[in-house]
Amino acid sequence: MAGACLTIDLARLTGNWQTYRNLCGEGVNASAVVKADAYGLGAAEVGEALWAAGCRTFFVAHGFEGVQLRAVLPDAEIFVFHGALDGEETMFWEHRLVPVLGSIPAIERWGAFAENSGYTQAALHVDTGMNRLGLSPEETRALFSLGDLPGGIELKLIMSHLACADALEAVMNSQQKALFDELMALRPSGLRAVPLSLANSAGALMGAGFHYDVVRVGIGLYGGNPCTGRDNPLRPVVKLEAEILQTRAIEVGETVSYGATWTAARPSRIATIGVGYADGFLRSGGVKGQVVIDGRRAPIVGRVTMDLIMIDVTELPPQSCKAGATVQLLGDELTVDEVAGWSGTIGYEVL
Repeated sequence: MAGACLTIDLARLTGNWQTYRNLCGEGVNASAVVKADAYGLGAAEVGEALWAAGCRTFFVAHGFEGVQLRAVLPDAEIFVFHGALDGEETMFWEHRLVPVLGSIPAIERWGAFAENSGYTQAALHVDTGMNRLGLSPEETRALFSLGDLPGGIELKLIMSHLACADALEAVMNSQQKALFDELMALRPSGLRAVPLSLANSAGALMGAGFHYDVVRVGIGLYGGNPCTGRDNPLRPVVKLEAEILQTRAIEVGETVSYGATWTAARPSRIATIGVGYADGFLRSGGVKGQVVIDGRRAPIVGRVTMDLIMIDVTELPPQSCKAGATVQLLGDELTVDEVAGWSGTIGYEVL
């Protein structure tokens, strides 16, 4: 038993997915991005819950993630963003993973494998401004001019990725969409029926023009706010609570934690909980961070240490801050985005 508990609410998670499915409508496939072990929440558990809710299409980053997901979702459609690395082709075939091809060499290598094995499924990634993965617009035009893909590759999806989707008003969003539409208009007849995908969690909130056939829902599933500066339409999924280990009284002028960076300006009561940066609570979060005890907020004081955090509970009733009392570090009252803001990062990294 530990003095802290992380709770992942799968009913809320599937509810967030249902929000996207309702938003996009029946003609759009609301897929789930479960890379990085479902943003740290457990790809197996998350995948099974989403499958039970009706999700049928999933995205991961690496081939090994696809293999792990296939073990619990035998009938799901699983795309691998990074494609098949050299030597992984047979693994993709055996586990029925769909590589996302984002370069001419990757297309040629997969085409040769497809021709020899008969396993032809793949997706195509075209770059419209992210400059991370994907064929350049020039490479895309040249590829489409060929008509047929090498080795009889059968495309299950053509996708691109928005660079500024979290800022809904960003001009780059419409520019990327326009370029995507321009490139898709050049598709040869044999690729006209291939489903298209541009929107992530934030892009899906831009309206039907960004939905195409498949939206890729990531951070929105896990309760993070997809769009900065706007109310979050999704429910928090993660709750982190810890028990107070000890509460002590200190006098004016006494300091707390390493480096003596916090000094008591009044007689104070300091509570200590058994969570720290070894548990993923970022050290930088201690500068402005807060916790919730019995519905009231209290500031973190001093430096976050490897497995302990100190809290100023002077303003709270003593009976609510005794050893064994519950402290909330994440939850309905302290979202991942608020905690991320204190730490100078984003909700993704907090999760």
